[in-house]
Amino acid sequence: MDAALRPLLNTSLLGATVVAEGVEFALAAPNAHAVELCLFDLTGQHEVQRLPMPAAVDGVWQALLPGAGAGLVYGWRVHGPWNPAQGERFNPHKLLLDPCAGAVLGEYGGQDIHLGHQVGAPQQQDTRDNAQAALKAVVVEPLGPAGRGLHVDPAQRLVCELHVKGLTALHPDIPPELRGTYAGLAHPAAIAHLKTMGVTTVSLMPLASCADEVRLLQLGLRNYWGYSPIAWSAPTARYWSAQAGSSPRSELRAMVSALHAAGLEVWLDVVYNHSGETDEHGPTLSLRGIDNATYYHLDPQNPAHCLNWTGCGNCLRLDHPLVIRMVLQSLRSWVLDFGIDGFRFDLAPVLGRSGAAQGHDFSPRAPLFEAIASDPVLSSCTLVAEPWDIGHGGYQLGRFPSGWLEWNDRFRDAQRGFWLHQTPVLGEWATRLAGSSDVFDTHRRAAHSSVNFVAAHDGFTLADVLRFTHRHNLANGENNRDGHGHNLSINCGVEGDTDDPGVLARRHQWQRVLLAVTLLSLGTPMVQAGDSIGHSQQGNNNAYCLDNATSWLDWARADARYASFIGALQALRRARSVLRSAQWWQGADAGQGVVARWYLPEGASPSDQDWSDPARRALALQLTHTPRPGSAKSTDSLNASCLLLFNGAAHAVRFVLPPGDWFLHIDTQYGNGLNRLLDSADGAQTLPCGSLWLASTAPIENLQKPDSEETP
Repeated sequence: MDAALRPLLNTSLLGATVVAEGVEFALAAPNAHAVELCLFDLTGQHEVQRLPMPAAVDGVWQALLPGAGAGLVYGWRVHGPWNPAQGERFNPHKLLLDPCAGAVLGEYGGQDIHLGHQVGAPQQQDTRDNAQAALKAVVVEPLGPAGRGLHVDPAQRLVCELHVKGLTALHPDIPPELRGTYAGLAHPAAIAHLKTMGVTTVSLMPLASCADEVRLLQLGLRNYWGYSPIAWSAPTARYWSAQAGSSPRSELRAMVSALHAAGLEVWLDVVYNHSGETDEHGPTLSLRGIDNATYYHLDPQNPAHCLNWTGCGNCLRLDHPLVIRMVLQSLRSWVLDFGIDGFRFDLAPVLGRSGAAQGHDFSPRAPLFEAIASDPVLSSCTLVAEPWDIGHGGYQLGRFPSGWLEWNDRFRDAQRGFWLHQTPVLGEWATRLAGSSDVFDTHRRAAHSSVNFVAAHDGFTLADVLRFTHRHNLANGENNRDGHGHNLSINCGVEGDTDDPGVLARRHQWQRVLLAVTLLSLGTPMVQAGDSIGHSQQGNNNAYCLDNATSWLDWARADARYASFIGALQALRRARSVLRSAQWWQGADAGQGVVARWYLPEGASPSDQDWSDPARRALALQLTHTPRPGSAKSTDSLNASCLLLFNGAAHAVRFVLPPGDWFLHIDTQYGNGLNRLLDSADGAQTLPCGSLWLASTAPIENLQKPDSEETP
């Protein structure tokens, strides 16, 4: 191609957009002095043309390339001052990846030729040309609208967090050529497993193209989790099956469509808090060379350094209008091009931090939050925050805008503590069961705002919570220093694998208890994909860099009873309205809604002293549907009352039951209870140590047994 660029007065999209006349290019670089568009052959190895961009309009360099189309390979060279002490790191010797690319050609290999500065001399500009090895953008063909998304009733959600590759890489019922790919997750065998659990929503770990950290590359590792993005709108090719006629984009879209067809909502974990360029010593791959001071928060006292509230070396400047524009465009592309229904935002407090003049404080009314709320596409998506970062005031649980959900680590810690370590006190623990109403303002936040989980990608798997007392992360190459040190885990008597039947039985029971309490608490329950088969990472609680059998689900040793047990719990939630309340639980004197009555094992209501008594380790909870005043009392079994008995004590506890007939549905010691009538002459039942029972006032038809064990 040998064409001149035509100036554009304005363009609605950043990056490269195919239009009838050719391709429109737009790059936000308000502090740049000049920008060149570099075109390459299809291999990306040979530059065929270099075109100077017309002058910027409002900080955006934009032009039309007539006659161009999809498949064109390109990169940017950006000219401007080289003054690292002032945060200026322009270096036209480095070819730069478009951060709004729809597809990426090549992989970053950690070569020092990508450094903007000289090795060992960080103040000196590196003048070596990196074009041959640099990442390049590829102009993509528009996919057209993805069609109507899928949104599940929030009160009925069951979320499963999963890794696209990890779920299917070793799955024996998926063809080898599809394992570990987008197409693999779309396979009926993968979807059937999710449906067995009653999952309504899959939360996919990051899929944007990323750049592995140099340290990992030098160790022969990679960022398996994908939390090092470099092109936020380009699906990574790592999970592409390379089937004829497909591309990462088309295969991802087909995967989402298959999940939708199965009735599954699809969320995507997105990482807009930082980029894969790491700290000021890291490579110049994209934003650093495009306009370092525009895209990154720099230290006001020393602009040579990036601020680092992420632990990944840098933070995107999400209070800047052009950076917000880039993020909004990226989010919309995931929805409109691929059909994504919601987003989980990694280290979300970074998204709400202000500029230096305001002290970088967090605000639930930050510009990005307001922009998302007012966007006609994004405002209807489900939005989920990981509500912490490592900066000052970085723990923001409960402070995100109305309508957002938030991962609740206090639920995780309370459940692990109560069942495994005799902490915390009843009051703290019961508050977590009740949706953490002390954290989420019940006047402006919904009852499903708390995402309740006991295990997620970050930390021990659920199986390892009961197999290891200490992390075993030597494979990560950091001498076991990385990963969380406060795991609230136990090993049930043996660290790691064992054939001891007593230890195995205890582990099995505790896993059922922790799964049950997650699904039966008020809020949005979330399980990790490996929870459904008892997957272990052999004690590694930070397996972000292990793209191998440590992280991939071990289907050869899968314990199918867990998926069945989760499915039975989800069926019970559907069969009993009080177990999936859309409203906050009410006190005993409430006129309507789901009324929660708490009882001590002896049948009395807890006093203030009981709630704070560390010796109290058992509690009963009765949930009753109270109709609106004036309406007829429902006899429908859907509205039957439920009774949950919790024994976290180290010994058996006798519970006096509320009056009436109670049919047992879940007994975590045996995995089930079906519809057994709890008959006893004195209206009492004895629960073994570390167990949970669920009963209701009516039997449930067609109730499946949650696992293969026999009811005693």
